Parts: sequence; structure tokens; C-alpha cells
Amino acid sequence: PKEEDIQMMLSAGVHTGTRNSDTAMNEYIWRRRNDGVHILNIGKTWEKIMLAARVIVAIENPEDVIAISARPYGMRAVLKFAHYTGAQSIAGRFTPGTFTNQITKQFREPRLLVITDPRTDSQAVRESSYVNVPVIAFCDSDSPLQYVDIAIPANNKGKFSIGLLYWMLAREVLRLRGTASRAVDWDVPVDLFFHRDPEELKKNEEEQAAAVQVAAAPTPVYDATEEVPVAPGLIEGVAASDVVAAPATGFDATAGGFDAVPAAAAGWDQAAPTGGEQW
Repeated sequence: PKEEDIQMMLSAGVHTGTRNSDTAMNEYIWRRRNDGVHILNIGKTWEKIMLAARVIVAIENPEDVIAISARPYGMRAVLKFAHYTGAQSIAGRFTPGTFTNQITKQFREPRLLVITDPRTDSQAVRESSYVNVPVIAFCDSDSPLQYVDIAIPANNKGKFSIGLLYWMLAREVLRLRGTASRAVDWDVPVDLFFHRDPEELKKNEEEQAAAVQVAAAPTPVYDATEEVPVAPGLIEGVAASDVVAAPATGFDATAGGFDAVPAAAAGWDQAAPTGGEQW
């Protein structure tokens, strides 16, 4: 394997197992961390991916291979794997009797199964044993290996790990068939195999739409030749000398403030009569 492939596997967490382990998986476990998590042997993971690819290529008709994933993180990877390798896929719930009940509409007779998780997809693994169909499975440190023919030790619980494993398997299958060259990198990005959360996609679309609106909004442009607003006293030809400035300190009490009492005047302003005087 290339160093790039190993780096991708490490960054995707392919080597990370679980706290529990199955006795049949002991040969694939490298060590155990201080926190109790088992670390898988990534070298054996690569060897088993190469072996699984050679088995898949040995099937004459690509449609006789079925990739199965009931786990949401593996649905997109299974569909993309089937698209690029020509295989069939079952993403989501596996209907019991798909391999054994010939009356059902979705009855299939595959020659090889690719399983994402032997525990989650236990129904498909069990039915394959009834019809003698070999099984390739991505197995974590705690996965049961009953009826599994080729176990690929890997983290089958992370979306990046599952996507990368199916991407590597599809790439190796195409290289063995001669469709893709080993001299150049595969032109399909690994991101296509990763699970995408609908809520996260919706949020990203809203953020992009908001960014587009902000970018499309016209920005105010200030021109130096524009007229500058002038004081009210200079509008309509009124000279600045004709404008009387308001006092800076407010109202002048000496000029008759609020406390000044107006002098009595004749008429309506005359003071009110006192005593018994009449109007």
C-alpha cells in the first residue's frame, strides 16, 4: 500500500475498534489502548481488502454481487459501490426471505455478498448460509464471524471509515478489471461515499443562499463629486449673515423668561375681578 492510503485509513479511523472484542477477532487486534478501546491491525485490513477485491473480480457477472447495509452511515457507500462496480445493492432494511423465498417480488440469487456489519445485517448473513452464498464482511473488534468467509477488520461504525473502505474496495476492483490504472489516482473522490445528513445539508444550503444574497446586494458607492448637504440658512439663496444663531445657553430669563409676569392689558387679558365686582 502507498503511504497516502495508510494516511487516509488512519485519518478516517479505520483502525479504531470498540471496548469489547470477539474471540474470533483476536488475531486482527493489534493492541488495546489505556481507555480500553481495541486497535485493529491496519496491515491485515489492507491485505483483506485486496483479497476481497480478487474474489469480487472472479465473479463473471458483476450483478451477481450484492452489497448490503442496513446502517444509515453505509447506505450511500453501498449505492456508490454498486454504481461504480456494476453490482447490486440493498440499502436500508433487509426483507427476510430475499434469498430463500422465491414467491417474493424482491427474490434474488446472488453469488457473493458484501456486508457492512455482520451484527446489523445478521438476517442477510444467516440467509446466505441457507443458500451457500459466500460472505465478505467489514468486521469490528466485537463482530461475530459466524457464516462470514472473508472478514475485513475495520471500524464499521464511523461514516468516514465505512465510506473509505467501500471506496478502496471499489477502486481495487476496477484496477483488477483493468478499468482504472494504477499509475494515476482514481478520479472519483472519496467524499461521494460518505454519508450526508439531510439536516446538515439543508443548513449548508441555507448558509450558502444567505452568502449569495449578501454578495449580490449592491454596496453603497460614495462619489466625491456628489453635492454635500448645506446648512438651512444657506438654502434658497439666503445669505449666511441673515441667519441668526440661537443662544448657546438656552432661554434668557432677562429677556422675559418663564418667571416673568405679563402686564395686565385691556380686554380679555384684564385681571380677574375681586370681591363682589361684576364683569
